[in-house]
Amino acid sequence: MRSGPMQLLSMVLLFLMAAALAGVLVYTVRAGPLLVSGYGNAAPGGGGNDGLKNDIEQKVRLAEAMQAAQNKATQKKDANVTKSETKPETKAEIKYSRGGYDVTPLSESRINELAKKLTPEERDIILAKGTERAFCGNLTDNKKEGVYTCRLCALPLFASDSKFHSGTGWPSFFQPFDKDHIAYHKDTAYGMERIEILCSRCTAHLGHVFEDGPAPTGLRYCVNSASLEFSEDKDGKHNLPAASLPIKTSVAYFAGGCFWGTEDLFQSVPGVINVESGYMGGHVAKPTYKQVCYTDTGHAETVRITYDPSRVEYKALLKQFFRFHDPTTLNRQGPDVGTQYRSAIFAADEAQLADAKAFIEEQSKREKYQKRKIVTQLALAAKDGDAAGFWVAEDYHQDYHEKNGGHCAIPNDDD
Repeated sequence: MRSGPMQLLSMVLLFLMAAALAGVLVYTVRAGPLLVSGYGNAAPGGGGNDGLKNDIEQKVRLAEAMQAAQNKATQKKDANVTKSETKPETKAEIKYSRGGYDVTPLSESRINELAKKLTPEERDIILAKGTERAFCGNLTDNKKEGVYTCRLCALPLFASDSKFHSGTGWPSFFQPFDKDHIAYHKDTAYGMERIEILCSRCTAHLGHVFEDGPAPTGLRYCVNSASLEFSEDKDGKHNLPAASLPIKTSVAYFAGGCFWGTEDLFQSVPGVINVESGYMGGHVAKPTYKQVCYTDTGHAETVRITYDPSRVEYKALLKQFFRFHDPTTLNRQGPDVGTQYRSAIFAADEAQLADAKAFIEEQSKREKYQKRKIVTQLALAAKDGDAAGFWVAEDYHQDYHEKNGGHCAIPNDDD
């Protein structure tokens, strides 16, 4: 009995679908909580970075929760709001990455505008979450030193110092340029669970992340070449286009007791980009936490604040500093006693020094400081590398409350 045209077409379609599914399943691996299923089969590197993996898993859960909340809100809006009642879209609050980049999510209209420059193949991969054929991307075997940026919005995503040869046919990296530049979504296509990676600013599809990479992270970011642009280093330094540069920032240094709490409180201030815990003002180079606590290093637990001066002025940070700690207790904050817990301001330049001096003089005239005098020390910050300069504390001190839970209560403003 002869097969009709429709039967023949059905057989062809079934064959194509089976072939496509088989191609994806060839190198499927289930390795731990990330539920990875690879494009390729790179040998496990044996390295591991639980902090980065936990961060990825938290972001995936957050993305799922946000999507569920958004879907619920959309359903409620569709049911209760007429078209004439819809309000215009409000401008999103500026969001920064730890590296000082503006990673505020782009509007749909801005993404569509940027997408006009893409080729049909790039659009299929970046916007429609497609995958380029293995060993066909122009950056797979690129061994030059430089930075890989998002082809759609130019945000730096990966650097050459984290690129490695995985043998999978796609560019592979063991960590991102900045962890805040990558977004993670659970991908359940083809009957599998994988972790999709996207540009956190424009949501461009990049690829997937798997747990079969080398040390130190044990991760493999498998990326489509079509999703990336490459900027080669010049004279040993990054040579990025204007669209790929961070915003202009300033730094401030404050010592106000245990740096866990000071860091946590300053991270909530609008315009503050990053806060690092460390040691400053002493006479010992490269001090450790144990040295600062149990020997005479002269260092104070200090935070280095990177901020956007166009959004928050140094004087505003001074005000918050006095709000966040008690400037009247000598060599202590609450139950923490010792010179490492002293109140101090290390001005980054002469302008900050003048502002801080004027601020302290102004505060000293207030009634609340008449009986209990301000004992905050004021000095110019030493240069990085000098014994008295800022030394970044051990990793377990960074983002302590973010990693371990709990937050310091923000004091009431008494002005």
